[in-house]
Amino acid sequence: MTSPTPQQVLDTLSAGRLVPVVVLDDAAHADPLAAALVAGGLPVAEVTFRTAAAADSIRAMADRGDIVLGAGTVLTPAQVDTAVAAGASYVVSPGLSRAVVERCQEHGILALPGAVTATEIQAALELGLTTVKFFPAGTSGGAPAIKALAAPFGGVRFVPTGGVGPKNLAEYLAIPAVAAVGGSWMVPADLVRAGKFDEVERLTAEAVALAAA
Repeated sequence: MTSPTPQQVLDTLSAGRLVPVVVLDDAAHADPLAAALVAGGLPVAEVTFRTAAAADSIRAMADRGDIVLGAGTVLTPAQVDTAVAAGASYVVSPGLSRAVVERCQEHGILALPGAVTATEIQAALELGLTTVKFFPAGTSGGAPAIKALAAPFGGVRFVPTGGVGPKNLAEYLAIPAVAAVGGSWMVPADLVRAGKFDEVERLTAEAVALAAA
């Protein structure tokens, strides 16, 4: 399967409006979780590199061929290499690292670094990026901060993550500069660990409906 271009990945994320942020302790849960997301109408996920199972989980989900996979919490160029080898087509970082962004560019994949200040956004622009992760959104000013930053940075798009849920989702999605929103409420770790993927599918479908409302 040909890897999607960074623009194609961005288009997919923007079309879905939601990016499930997944933490997997056991790679055996990866395939059924991917199936639940796809069945719920959201064929995309960001699998965080916070656990030892991350790379194997990405590989298992990528092998399905029906879901766009990203690696989250990527802090080093070596982790970029691991994520790409596992099948990730985009990389998300909590902050802005030139080394991580440049390694992503060498691989030809989308980099979504965290940026919440004007200085960080300018640094991202200097690296050729036009979309950043706004993280942690809830404690960095939320939707009002994104609106304020979007004024001087007209061409920049944001993916707010952290503190986003059903109650404030509409507030973020109403902002034209927001490409998509990252969240974990539709993929709660306790349900995943318990193997309750029918519940994950239900929560995913509800989230998709809410985002489309």
